[in-house]
Amino acid sequence: MSTQNKERPLELSKVRRWAATMVLSASLLVIMMDLSILNVALPDLAADLKPTANQQLWIIDIYSLILAGLLVPMSALADRWGRRLMLLLGLGVFGGASLLILLAGDSMSVIAVRALLGVGGAMIMPTTLSLIRIIFTDPAERAKALGVWAAVSSLGIAFGPIVGGLLLDHFSWQAAFLINVPLMVLAIIAGLLLLPESRSANPPLWDMPGSVMSVAGMIGLVWGIKRFAKEGWTDPLVWISLIGAAALLAWFVVRCLRRSNPLLDVRLFSRAPFTGGVLAAFLSMFAMAALLLLVAQWLQLVEGHSPLQAGIHLLPLAAGAMIASLLAPALAARIGARATLAGGLFFAGAGFLVMYVFPELTYGAVLVTLMLAGAGAGSLAIASAIIMSGTPPEKAGNAAAIEESAYDLGNVFGIAMLGSIASWIYRDHLKAETLVDQGLPSSLVATVEDSLGGALAIAQELGANDLVEHARSAFTDSLVGTGLVGAIIMMLAATAVFFLIPKGHDITKQEH
Repeated sequence: MSTQNKERPLELSKVRRWAATMVLSASLLVIMMDLSILNVALPDLAADLKPTANQQLWIIDIYSLILAGLLVPMSALADRWGRRLMLLLGLGVFGGASLLILLAGDSMSVIAVRALLGVGGAMIMPTTLSLIRIIFTDPAERAKALGVWAAVSSLGIAFGPIVGGLLLDHFSWQAAFLINVPLMVLAIIAGLLLLPESRSANPPLWDMPGSVMSVAGMIGLVWGIKRFAKEGWTDPLVWISLIGAAALLAWFVVRCLRRSNPLLDVRLFSRAPFTGGVLAAFLSMFAMAALLLLVAQWLQLVEGHSPLQAGIHLLPLAAGAMIASLLAPALAARIGARATLAGGLFFAGAGFLVMYVFPELTYGAVLVTLMLAGAGAGSLAIASAIIMSGTPPEKAGNAAAIEESAYDLGNVFGIAMLGSIASWIYRDHLKAETLVDQGLPSSLVATVEDSLGGALAIAQELGANDLVEHARSAFTDSLVGTGLVGAIIMMLAATAVFFLIPKGHDITKQEH
């Protein structure tokens, strides 16, 4: 690339660089909180608006569908219009959509609000990462900033249920949305005062057919995976969606490879360290998203904790992630980026294995699992540093969009695939035919097999204490079995990182 097409580095004082990092991290904190806070508010929302089962699914799913579909085009627009401008617009859309919940009097209105939140999230997420790449020209200092960014992100996921529980103790379900409004206002003011503007000197040419293909392909992929989790492989719509999505995304990749200045530079994957960093992000989120969901259910439905108490019991995950995120850059400087990232993923895998090897699952074992899994999540700060250390400034938006897409797809794939495995183990260990022999009406078997929550509701209605213990035991077995699968996935991720990232890879130096 010619010199005139390269972005000129920003020259900011150290104080302003780190103040900007806190603004960017706090912006991401709210987005990550919103991924989990609604799960706590959904029961109250359902009691108030009485959505159908399908509408409830759309209230949850529409956010990730829109978010995944728009990450790439929004990142490209940020490169062209300005990354700070796109971030501030995203904060405005997110805050404005949250305020609109006051006008949402039915389920379809809530779905529309969630869709707008997805638009705002897609504008915010990649710009936080790309701006850190631009603001910190020193790779060593950038690695520390990415550690802070990763730590705050992990806190957002853990604090979502806690904040939601506290709000619902005192206010209605709308508070889970309205909490975003003052936070977005503060973020906009801080962003205007502290963040520099940055845009690519040679932005990608706007490609409308490519944008449509990427959006349709990503939405089709995410929707197909989510439908698979609910309906299984026998549903023809699953295959139509996944095959259509694969065709569109393959066409999009070929189109990008043929263009000199594509909407998304997929040639970034020609660098093995970049591929290793993205793969680490995808596989880690694949395993950890399902772990968080299943453990949260186990804490509430098996251990009997309230949503707020369950959120507090999940804090070891955030603590492990926060500590590891902040220590990872220094550890990488001492033992190397490859060893730090692969080691973190290996320890996370060992954490998953703890649940499997214990003869009887207790919270003590789960706590160890959460701490070690959090440490693995914290090591992903090194994955971000590896991705950004080999990415030129003008491609920062592309790299950020790819990394954020890996996180989002890992979350969706993990919950769908590992959730399906957990459901299969639950049904297999439940042995519904035995329950029928013991007096359970055959008409209720499907409900009992569908979920632990359904089984407990039926047991309460029938006064069947044996069913309660049987269903809880089956769910615990499903959590333990899924822990073994998660351990294998994390070990595979550690192995892939070890072979893809060179031994001497130094995140304190910028590759050219």
